Amino acid sequence: MKLLNAMLTKIIRTGTLEVVDAEGHVHRYAGTAEPFVRDKLHDPSLYRSLVWNPDLKAGEAYMEGTLTIEQGTLRDFLTLFAINRGVSRKLPIQKPLRRLAKRMKSLWQRNTLIQSQRNVAHHYDLSNELYGLFLDSGMNYSCAYFRSPTDTIEEAQQNKLRHIAAKLDLKPGQRVLDIGCGWGGMAIYLAQNFDVHVTGVTLSKEQLALAQQRADELGLAHKISFQFKDYRDVAGSFDRIVSIGMFEHVGISYFQQYFGKIQSLLAPGGVALVHAIGRKGGPGTTGKWLRKYIFPGGYSPALSETFAAIESSGLWVTDTEIWRLHYAETLRAWYNRFEANRGKAEALLGEKFCRMWEFYLITSELSFRYFKHMVFQIQLAKAVDTLPLQRDYMVDVERKLMSSEGGR
Repeated sequence: MKLLNAMLTKIIRTGTLEVVDAEGHVHRYAGTAEPFVRDKLHDPSLYRSLVWNPDLKAGEAYMEGTLTIEQGTLRDFLTLFAINRGVSRKLPIQKPLRRLAKRMKSLWQRNTLIQSQRNVAHHYDLSNELYGLFLDSGMNYSCAYFRSPTDTIEEAQQNKLRHIAAKLDLKPGQRVLDIGCGWGGMAIYLAQNFDVHVTGVTLSKEQLALAQQRADELGLAHKISFQFKDYRDVAGSFDRIVSIGMFEHVGISYFQQYFGKIQSLLAPGGVALVHAIGRKGGPGTTGKWLRKYIFPGGYSPALSETFAAIESSGLWVTDTEIWRLHYAETLRAWYNRFEANRGKAEALLGEKFCRMWEFYLITSELSFRYFKHMVFQIQLAKAVDTLPLQRDYMVDVERKLMSSEGGR
């Protein structure tokens, strides 16, 4: 415990942590009285591994049950470390490890055609039933847009779809490509509200099956085509392209290819909208635990990395919007729904999975609430004069959609 004691003594400046070691001894680390958390380490090997590899080993220990929370909750435990993160990142032992991780990050983001399918299947092919336990009825698995603090997750996801649709400046008869269409929420919304044809592509077999089923049940099969396909294999010409929550799976070595592909697929006068998780403060890395268990090959880029790739594509950036705490609220809503259905999730995938999923949802929420993560929407155009020069058209379309939805 000597090294772990030294590290925790330096880290805990706000709040109080008590650690019960495997021998039953209690160690106290106090900066301020609150928040207070007490955990127990059941395996002596954690004393060293939590020092050298805390991001990975803390999550694994919670999953395996070798780290348990005796007083407080998992959220309290993770929040305590989140609010003290500024101190932990300055520890001499962590700085060289972060520098090395940044240099090697492209190796962990190998998203070849074959590897991309494996990475997508790892997360998105778990079970449609699982995702139905905590997502909204439209199965939207990306940041919602809270126009009001009282919005439900259903309302906030509808707000998101409406907001993005308004930015696409759609015209009757246009062809729309949805890259990474998920369970079809965006494609269905566009087909229901606009006279357009939507092609959605995904690498998840589970998503594809449910998206096709939903379109058929809604009588939209003539307006939507869902395909099992990598975006790099898409051919044709599209008036509009939308990509929601997919850019995070591209990988930094493929950014130029991604935006180059969008440029080549856009028809003259074409417009694209990319909605993705990003980070403030420059390039970083994906946490080891998240990369291993949740999103292999995933990375949330800095705006500097993103814009550099866009510039090389020849596309115009015609609008950029930053969402700050919206994803924190989205993840909190998902967590609450997951906990309300935890028994069903355990029956599907087991107790260890449930602990992993809880750890994932809470750490992700805290990354938006306390760290540098945010969501960006970047509107792109092939020509400088494609879109109106003022943003009023977005507001006008959004209000019309709100009115028609209210009427329905």
